Amino acid sequence: MSIDLTGRRALVTGGASGIGEAVARRFADAGAQVTVADVNREAAERVAGEIGGRAWGVDLSDTVALRELSLDVDILVNNAGIQHVSPIEQFDPERFAFMLRLMLEAPFLLIRAALPGMYERGFGRVLNMSSVHGIRASAYKSAYVTAKHGLEGLSKTTALEGGPHGVTSVCIDPGYVRSPLVEKQLADQAKAHGIPESEVLEKVLLQDAAIKRLVEPDEVASLALWLAGPDAGMVTGASYTMDGGWSAH
Repeated sequence: MSIDLTGRRALVTGGASGIGEAVARRFADAGAQVTVADVNREAAERVAGEIGGRAWGVDLSDTVALRELSLDVDILVNNAGIQHVSPIEQFDPERFAFMLRLMLEAPFLLIRAALPGMYERGFGRVLNMSSVHGIRASAYKSAYVTAKHGLEGLSKTTALEGGPHGVTSVCIDPGYVRSPLVEKQLADQAKAHGIPESEVLEKVLLQDAAIKRLVEPDEVASLALWLAGPDAGMVTGASYTMDGGWSAH
């Protein structure tokens, strides 16, 4: 059954590549008016131009600039994020703070900016792109794991507050996705674990998965599309894993 988002306005952060780009394209194909938000303005404009959407070049780590923001959207996808692999005792404190601003504080501020309009219209979908690291931990990823665990709590709180107003909030929890974020960490993972880069995929990234392959961005986007659609009105406060069985352990 096709999902129709005609008339809906969606904002996808980190929408110029990887999961975000796949989500933006799926939503646009379903009829939504999509705003592609990304720190890379040129890439955002490219994707927006290809899908008939709008581009928003924005540094979401500049959270002070987001405090007075007002967003008139029906669907908010908090997807923007980065990874940094390092033991805690060597983890740069400013990098830790930066990652929490980008992946936890910014989603809070975007949700805060979007809820008044959603409440007024009696409809809203907040999709938080978490991770299996939102419910599990891995060594050497203290900032990422902390941010994603916090995002899970923020999503649940949003669900409880938004429910009476027709607003749902969910987390999508993929395992390792074939994306620039994963590709960029292969060398760091090899260094942290003391193994060749060629062994990282098998011995680190997919070690706990029952299905030994990366998740494809479009697979995540297909779930996001359903969660944004009319049949997901009772799905809120939940976390949907797409991790090849990792979290079944």
